Amino acid sequence: MKMRIKKHPILGKLEEKEINITFNGREFAALEGESIAAALLANHIRILSYTEKRQEPRGIYCGIGHCYECRVTVDGERSVRACITTVKDGMRIESQGESPK
Repeated sequence: MKMRIKKHPILGKLEEKEINITFNGREFAALEGESIAAALLANHIRILSYTEKRQEPRGIYCGIGHCYECRVTVDGERSVRACITTVKDGMRIESQGESPK
């Protein structure tokens, strides 16, 4: 079962047109109009990147673009904030930093 907010009291109803995105080489379904962060959360992905020095996992924190904890690489562009960037069909998303071994 996918977790997804389909009707928000402020943002309204989310379109239900399904598109495809990839995250770290794996394909996932997303809904047109939702943020990268929302699409990944709906697919049970919580870790979006790792800190450079200590390789600590990072994910969604503020959800409104202020904290920069959700930075990912999108179609080769680094440091895109996942919480305020809308998904596009075929979008390639990669986590930043390296996963601890």
